[in-house]
Amino acid sequence: MANESHTYTYPKTILNKGTGYLSGFSHTLNPYAGCSFSCSYCYVRQMPISLFRQEQWGTWVDIKQDAAKLLRKELALAKRKGAVTIFMSTSTDPYQPAEYKERVTRSLLEAMVDEPPDFVLVQTRSPLVRRDIDLFAQLGDKVRISMTVETDLEHIRKQFTPEAPPIAARLKTLQLLADAGIPAQATIAPLLPSSGRFPKLLKPLVNRVCIDDYFMGDGSGGKRTRKIGVEAIYKRLGLEDWYKPGAYRIVYDRFIEEFPEEQVYISQKGFEP
Repeated sequence: MANESHTYTYPKTILNKGTGYLSGFSHTLNPYAGCSFSCSYCYVRQMPISLFRQEQWGTWVDIKQDAAKLLRKELALAKRKGAVTIFMSTSTDPYQPAEYKERVTRSLLEAMVDEPPDFVLVQTRSPLVRRDIDLFAQLGDKVRISMTVETDLEHIRKQFTPEAPPIAARLKTLQLLADAGIPAQATIAPLLPSSGRFPKLLKPLVNRVCIDDYFMGDGSGGKRTRKIGVEAIYKRLGLEDWYKPGAYRIVYDRFIEEFPEEQVYISQKGFEP
């Protein structure tokens, strides 16, 4: 975004306790606050980090300084207390455009290579994740990349997430991760209207798929998403049938025709370590 503002912050802590939907993880980790991908359906718009800010979601990004130094200290402490499993990130994309220059995410991964957690899941929709294949290779089976691919239809993606990377670039990135032997999954979350060929597109790229929607996955049974008003986009496109609690079954049924059932996860199960 042209008018995006960047602020440098100095947090006192970097690891947070995994709770609620992500209680399967011991910790969560956000390299940034704010996210310039500005997805229309993002539930973070309805969270305090966004609501208490006097700026529109998507127009600001806070860049956490000394993040890796903090992580090294907190990781060592956490590991003494038990298993450490990390979800990165819950309320921002770790590979949003700011990361090209700032490299906060890369510095955090470097810290994890030196002091490996038991597991880290990296949640993104950005092809920039391919830059760090060298670090993922060093983490081996302790890492999984979760690449958001909500639809196979680029014209649908443009309606809901015009600032986010194109679908083709994400698919290409999944191919590069597969070629490098990096554990990865395609995350259809929140699922958007898609075509019958979607499973065939993903089949050569991943052996793990997670399907989630607004009603299971926004942490409030869909209430946060309703407040955002994303339903208006479905109405404008004449696709209201896709904005229903049962719509995920359309996609799930298509995928289990192409994938073994044990490779297709629903909601929370697909994100667990």
